[in-house]
Amino acid sequence: MRPAIGAPPRHMLLMFDSPSPPRPLVSVRNLKLYFPIHAGIFRRHTGNVKAVDNVSFDIYEGETLALVGESGCGKSTVGRALLRLYEVTAGRVEIDGVDIASLAPEKLRQMRPKMQMVFQDPQASLNPRMTVASIIGEPLDEHTSQTKSEKLGRIYALMDAVGLNRSFADRYPHEFSGGQRQRIGIARALALNPKFIVCDEPIAALDVSIQAQVVNLLEDLQKEFGLTYLFISHDLSMVRHIADRVCVMYLGQVAEISPRDALYEGPLHPYAKALLSAVPNPDPRDRSRGKRVILQGDVPSAANPPKGCNFCTRCPEAQPICFDRKPILQTVAPRRQVACHFVNSN
Repeated sequence: MRPAIGAPPRHMLLMFDSPSPPRPLVSVRNLKLYFPIHAGIFRRHTGNVKAVDNVSFDIYEGETLALVGESGCGKSTVGRALLRLYEVTAGRVEIDGVDIASLAPEKLRQMRPKMQMVFQDPQASLNPRMTVASIIGEPLDEHTSQTKSEKLGRIYALMDAVGLNRSFADRYPHEFSGGQRQRIGIARALALNPKFIVCDEPIAALDVSIQAQVVNLLEDLQKEFGLTYLFISHDLSMVRHIADRVCVMYLGQVAEISPRDALYEGPLHPYAKALLSAVPNPDPRDRSRGKRVILQGDVPSAANPPKGCNFCTRCPEAQPICFDRKPILQTVAPRRQVACHFVNSN
């Protein structure tokens, strides 16, 4: 049993080097999510936008897996597919041993308390006509049979957990700052004691001065309640602070999955190298990071991806095989997976 909010703290330690590593709480296999294209006067189906194309990864209990990549690579679509906010085209998404991709609506509703989401824009994700107490208490109304006093006590405990004053309970979202609104969204996500939370760029719409506060809050809550995160972001500096492992995506596919420190010290996939070379270096005297990798050309259309590797049209290391055959995501080092023809296992 994981502790409820208000219970004594429980600190989850990741022990990947131990003989018995933690089990995957989330297991994604060959996930595909295509959006149909209809054209012409009769709206015929003429193709698909392959937003997510054959993606596989695991998220272990108590860890934070960061999902990174440039805009349009499919990060947010993966996050929403994992919670089945989008219907999956193909593949399996197991959360706590249950394949939610194939669940009937009522069974899926019973699974909702285990998996929640923190959205990117706190202003857009909060109902402006509801008070803070109503917003945080809505999941309790839907999924529990608590009395009014029990719900109010739970709401107050959640507000305490995310650093909101209880006197704010009867206020409306427009009366709060962006950081406070995001805390309300986090409290709502915690209401049912979930095991897994998808954080879909939770700091992107916030001021830089507030971003660190929200990320530190997420880390503190993870340690206290044993949460597991999928942290979607394009802020690679913040990802380095919060993530345990990083999954790099490009054009709907996984390019590399590596432990955070290993990835930042030595990325293996050519796209990961280019992506990390763009991270600003605060020390101008530090020349260990190498030169900036400038990619040529534009990202291909997800409706018509390249025949071979999705990255072949922009890859500075591309060879003829890259244009003809898709690489397979394979393990090339302990806990490191790469989809590239020219990255060999040790």
